[in-house]
Amino acid sequence: MSEHDYTSTSLWQSTLAVQPGDDPHSEQRERLRTSYLELRKKAAVLLQENARSMPEFTVHDITHVDALWETADLVCGNEVTLNPAEAYVLGCAFVLHDAAMGEAAYGTSVPAALGEKRWRDLLSVAYYRQEGCWPDQDQLDSPPAEIADACRATAIRESHAEQARRLVDRSWRSSTGNEIHLIEDVPLREAYGPLIGNLAVSHWWPVDRLADEFRREWGSWPWQPRGWTIDRLKLACILRLADVTQIDSRRAPTLLFALRNPQGVSREHWRFQEHVSRPDRSGDRVTYTSHQPFLPKDAPSWWLALDYLRDIDQELKAVDALLHDLGRNRLAARAVAGVDSPERFAEHFRVQDWRPIDGAIKVSDVPGLVRSLGGEQLYGDKPEVALRELIQNAQDAVLARRALQPGFPDGRIEIRLSEADGSWCLEVRDNGVGMDEETLIHGLLDFGTSGWSSPTVRNLLPGLASEGFAPSGRFGIGFFSVFLLGDRVEVITRRYDAASRDARRLTFDGPSHRPLLTPLPEQGWFAEGTTVRVTLSKAPNDVKGLFHRTVDERLSQLAQQLVLESTVPIHTWEPGATAPEILAPFSLATGAADEVFDRLYPPLPHGWRTGEEKQRLQFRDDFVRQATEVLDDRGRRIGLATLGNDLYYAGRRNYSGVVTVNGLLADESISFAGYLAGQPSRASRDQATLAATPDQVRDWMRTQEQQLRSTGSFGDPVQLEQAHTLYGAFNGLSDDVAFALTAQGLLRPTDAADWVAQRNEVFMCFGLPLAVHTRPPAVYHYLSGQNVQVPENWVLTFSRIPDGPLREAFPQVMNRDADYEFARHHLTLTWQKVWWRMSGTLDGLFLRALCEAWSCTPESVLAPVERRGWSDIRPLDDESLGAVPGYLFHRPSGH
Repeated sequence: MSEHDYTSTSLWQSTLAVQPGDDPHSEQRERLRTSYLELRKKAAVLLQENARSMPEFTVHDITHVDALWETADLVCGNEVTLNPAEAYVLGCAFVLHDAAMGEAAYGTSVPAALGEKRWRDLLSVAYYRQEGCWPDQDQLDSPPAEIADACRATAIRESHAEQARRLVDRSWRSSTGNEIHLIEDVPLREAYGPLIGNLAVSHWWPVDRLADEFRREWGSWPWQPRGWTIDRLKLACILRLADVTQIDSRRAPTLLFALRNPQGVSREHWRFQEHVSRPDRSGDRVTYTSHQPFLPKDAPSWWLALDYLRDIDQELKAVDALLHDLGRNRLAARAVAGVDSPERFAEHFRVQDWRPIDGAIKVSDVPGLVRSLGGEQLYGDKPEVALRELIQNAQDAVLARRALQPGFPDGRIEIRLSEADGSWCLEVRDNGVGMDEETLIHGLLDFGTSGWSSPTVRNLLPGLASEGFAPSGRFGIGFFSVFLLGDRVEVITRRYDAASRDARRLTFDGPSHRPLLTPLPEQGWFAEGTTVRVTLSKAPNDVKGLFHRTVDERLSQLAQQLVLESTVPIHTWEPGATAPEILAPFSLATGAADEVFDRLYPPLPHGWRTGEEKQRLQFRDDFVRQATEVLDDRGRRIGLATLGNDLYYAGRRNYSGVVTVNGLLADESISFAGYLAGQPSRASRDQATLAATPDQVRDWMRTQEQQLRSTGSFGDPVQLEQAHTLYGAFNGLSDDVAFALTAQGLLRPTDAADWVAQRNEVFMCFGLPLAVHTRPPAVYHYLSGQNVQVPENWVLTFSRIPDGPLREAFPQVMNRDADYEFARHHLTLTWQKVWWRMSGTLDGLFLRALCEAWSCTPESVLAPVERRGWSDIRPLDDESLGAVPGYLFHRPSGH
């Protein structure tokens, strides 16, 4: 037969073709044939438009439709036959099933056809996956072109089947004003149109749904022979398998590949289909082979071919199992040959100059992975982290309900701690959006996938993005931190718009056991929202129990410690309490400085420790006077803090600077007081990178230095303490900032060169056993604790390296001498490598001053030290204190 001569297939010949001899049903057959040919002719124009919208997709034009008659023959074999009415309906479904793979089928733009809510949901997920954060409304209004294009393709792919259903009844207006239908025969369109549309959309359904939708046969119409009944399930199965098995080089012509030049995964699809010969069948196995071997450069396409054909194999097996279980006639094709192993597949899809080894990453023990990554191995011995994650999930749920139900007045989170018969239970309850079974499975239990970014969950809750919902969840493992608290966990949930009978209970007996999903008793009433209840493995007051990092061992204090800002009130119930304590909503971004301080470092409860509270109030006044804002590129506050943290050393309370992620505690730092907003740098969220850009942090540091100077607080001690931080941020220091100590006193950039110029020899100490007091500035011996007078030509730089996020914002490597970047690859410690490492530090600042004073280069002073094996050691005047390592620099002769 010719390449796409569908009229030569057995299926066509036995049903719609002109029959030899005397055909008693020729008139009815002719009517169906004529209608199909007219449909095919009109749809060919529509199908040709697919390539305009989806140029990177393989061929979805009329040639693909024609080829389905051939693969239907292959799938059916001699096991299943069709009558003309069935062939007509199946053929029309062939034509329409992919006819909406282009915008021309929608009659409007794809976003308009999809609807604003679904379109914006699609954009938000795509934006999140590309940028790592959720878009705001302006970004949804004007998305980047590449995201919009990708979403348009995704929308067409996901909605084309449903849109195909509508094409049966849709009409177009001709230039003369006449209506054009794809099926012009009105009685046929009215009789079979709904079924054709349902069959066309069914190829996108799960296999199990076919039996529910198409179990019963349709009788014949009065104007047709009695035997022309319609077995709808049979047709749905044939369409599904004919479509999925139609994979060969006809769908990826070489010249068309060159013209379209698809990229990414689409390119790999084209490459492998370009190799594939027409499928055949041996027994009940569909067999695919390649025209030519796959070279090493084509290995990704080879593996994609194996994965793709394994999917076809699963489809064939699923349909066969369905027909078998229902007692229906089974189709001839039931599996794909050679896909059980890469080695066997290579017999069908040959490779050249390489060997396929199935080295893909596998997780053979999923429960073990969840047990390891869902609890202490990921989060450490911090059981309070589990409460933080549960609060975050609850807040997301309430915000989602507010987005979906405008005017929802009563969002709240309740946390209860209770004890009965020596057993402690923690409960976190919200009255948010709740979950149905589908969301429980694809959102909550899909370990490693954030449910909010799941297309399944977004489709179940359309409109979240259009209402500005931006969830906090990111890594898809937060819920599993609950196993830090205990193995026995219960989740009770009911969607906000569902009946009480739709509530579900999910129970766990540890992360390594399969959870049990059950309905709740029908006679009960269950509030909308979600409750997570865990039986604690340790009492909250035990060592490393829930309260081990609190001062007063109170649930309300722990909640306030974890939740620095929120948009939902949090009610905490202490054991035996008759009323809750309420942590009110609060915004760090808009609160006054004193309010921010009180939220970060709240007063101690019940008025005890009066002296410490007076001290806290004094610290608050200092903070209000000194703190300045960190602003993002839109002028919004993303931090309010002071550089340096005298508070940390001034009292027993923890006055560490706080890094928040979505308003919750993520990290702490003694390099600042106040808060800086951040982004999680790892799944455990116990470390965070700053949300501010380096330039925005620099702007804040400038205002802090100005503030310190204007208040007279930028004395020698503060200069020494902040010199390293300021130098790392700005790759330089103001001339008057002290950064080193000598026998003569403090050294500043403005006088460093003059100090060196008066000497022919300088010894630069490394540090220990010497160290520096900053208040007042002095050198002391670390082991003995006594102050030390360093010799006349010694210099000791002081580097208090910031911890946590400020250190990560300005890594030392950022300011290193780019001309010596090559030295990082030296295998020995050369003078070039030492200079490259030193050049980004205060030692490098001093060495530059030395080279300026002596009119020399780093090589002239470092190379001699290299020749001495980097082993300069000098004694202190008090030799009992031992020797001090460092570098001894000599003024080069002639300088």
